Amino acid sequence: MTQLKTAVIGVGYLGKFHAQKYAQHADAKLIAVCDSNIDIANQIASEHCASSTTDYQEIIDQVDAVSIVVPTQKHFAVAKDFLSMGKHVLLEKPMTTTVEQAQELVDIAATNKTKLQIGHLERFNPAIVALNDVLQQPTFIESHRVAPFNPRGADVNVVLDLMIHDIDIILDIVDSNVKSIAANGVSALSTDVDIANARLEFENGCIANVTASRASLKSERKMRIFQDDAYMSVDFQNKSLGIYRKGKDEMFPGIPNIDKEELAFEQGDALASEIDAFIKAINNNTQVVVSGEAGLRALATAELISKQLNHTAD
Repeated sequence: MTQLKTAVIGVGYLGKFHAQKYAQHADAKLIAVCDSNIDIANQIASEHCASSTTDYQEIIDQVDAVSIVVPTQKHFAVAKDFLSMGKHVLLEKPMTTTVEQAQELVDIAATNKTKLQIGHLERFNPAIVALNDVLQQPTFIESHRVAPFNPRGADVNVVLDLMIHDIDIILDIVDSNVKSIAANGVSALSTDVDIANARLEFENGCIANVTASRASLKSERKMRIFQDDAYMSVDFQNKSLGIYRKGKDEMFPGIPNIDKEELAFEQGDALASEIDAFIKAINNNTQVVVSGEAGLRALATAELISKQLNHTAD
């Protein structure tokens, strides 16, 4: 099989790892890296025997696929240029700054028959992958995602920075339209919302209560999912899954006992899995794991939550 010619646009903290994964993949060849800081571009390029540039337009004709890891405000313009030229794109989250931009990228990818995968990395967490085997119809979901402040995500509010990971997962596993949203949030460290909570009610009756904070002293990424016969506890950070089912015996009269199963997974490399899935989707002409439509859906929901936060602030 011919190796895909790949490049990474934006090789800062996260982008350099994208470059590393492409360089290590048997079915890909890292042709070039691009960054506004030429010194950084040169450094990453030299590590992987690739070329470097500050202008991505110079390499569009040279590549088959790219990862775009630039600031969110630049996602749309860069992705549009590559998709319009028939190149496959792995675009970091959040997809774009507006729903209209995201829809345009989805339409361009469909017209040009190119793969557009959105970088919702938690979809490749082994605890979430294992959840698919036991998940039925969720009735209630509770998620908490808290972390210390990181300036890398400060170009957007906490909903688009952190909460959007859980929004994407919840929308995927509930598979129902959002009926109503109630949200509130506050600024703590930055000039934007740093702590937020949202309550999502779905048309199928499921309720999701989602909290995100980037003003914490610790990191925690957990989700609990309840369904008729069981509830599941997902620890994204420690990559573990607890499954708690109604048993045949009773702990109290009329109250069933709880049978538990606890699974722990190797730390693994979610980014390598994400890029491997992207490359396989291109080579096999199959659906990407996190499609542009999924990214659009998560962004639209995050935007509705953000508008609720703005309304509350007024």
